[in-house]
Amino acid sequence: MAIFPIRQDRWGIIAVIVFSVIGVPLVASDHVIAGYLIPFLIWSVAAIGLNILTGYTGQLSLGHGAFMMVGAYSAYNLAVRVPELPVLVVFILSGLVAAFFGIIVGSPSLRIKGFYLAVATLAAQFFVEWVFGTFSWFTGGKMSMVLDTPPMIIFGYRITSALDNYYLVLGFVVVMTLMAKNLVRSEIGRSWMAIRDMDVAAEVIGIRPFYTKLSAFAVSSFFGGVAGALYGFCYVKSVDFTAFDLFVSLRVLFMIIIGGMGSILGSYLGAAFIVILPILINTWGSQFSETVPADLISNVEHMIFGGLIIFFLIVEPHGLARLWQITKEKLRLWPFPY
Repeated sequence: MAIFPIRQDRWGIIAVIVFSVIGVPLVASDHVIAGYLIPFLIWSVAAIGLNILTGYTGQLSLGHGAFMMVGAYSAYNLAVRVPELPVLVVFILSGLVAAFFGIIVGSPSLRIKGFYLAVATLAAQFFVEWVFGTFSWFTGGKMSMVLDTPPMIIFGYRITSALDNYYLVLGFVVVMTLMAKNLVRSEIGRSWMAIRDMDVAAEVIGIRPFYTKLSAFAVSSFFGGVAGALYGFCYVKSVDFTAFDLFVSLRVLFMIIIGGMGSILGSYLGAAFIVILPILINTWGSQFSETVPADLISNVEHMIFGGLIIFFLIVEPHGLARLWQITKEKLRLWPFPY
């Protein structure tokens, strides 16, 4: 009741969770689950992590792909080198390793901020790509850059089908979303937002900027590391450092900008917009492949996608989450005028 004070929101969240657990296996095919829902949930976790750092704390980062890469390689090495570890523990430990790396990357945040901090995180992105591409120890001595992930077994049950991977990812998403929602409501969350709004005033009233910023980097990196591990083990079934390049960092940043910075719901809306919408546009465009040249369809898809981004940012610069909040307020007041 404290998280969702409005009764309709509580019932809506319960309905979404029940449908995700019971309804999705009944109405969705394996193709939809594996190609649409699993990547959407994984990118939502990554977007929540960056939203905590950028949306709630105001620390601009272009290295979120590096945190996902660290989490993916950590999960692979833990699963291969210590096969006795349960899969769930592997994912949590990979997030902790990414959190430790995030603390190191975020250490300069006390002295620099804004675009200078973005450049520092960008340097971390390139550094991590170079490390995993150069030193073969992280790949177990294999010459191939693409590493197949080992099988996942939870309490004696082997995770094989798309539905099994979906339930595993869904469990992490629910728990981590609840954790993020409670964190931003807690004392540390209020400290994050105070640093975001005015760091000098926050320091005057007793908030420690260094501890607050490093905690935001640690939590954000933890979410990114778990998302990277889930991406490698539950989605692509492999680990490759080229899959977490700079474009991935920019992609997650676009998610929180379009969805709404400083909003947990905005992370989901942005992930749905960036991940699912291009697939739907591509599917719709393939219906005209016999009459329209393929290169023209491809360009039209990019134009439609870019045009929709511009449209939504013009209509509501604060993201889709703010647009949904305004719509919800109007529906609560309807039919009375405001």
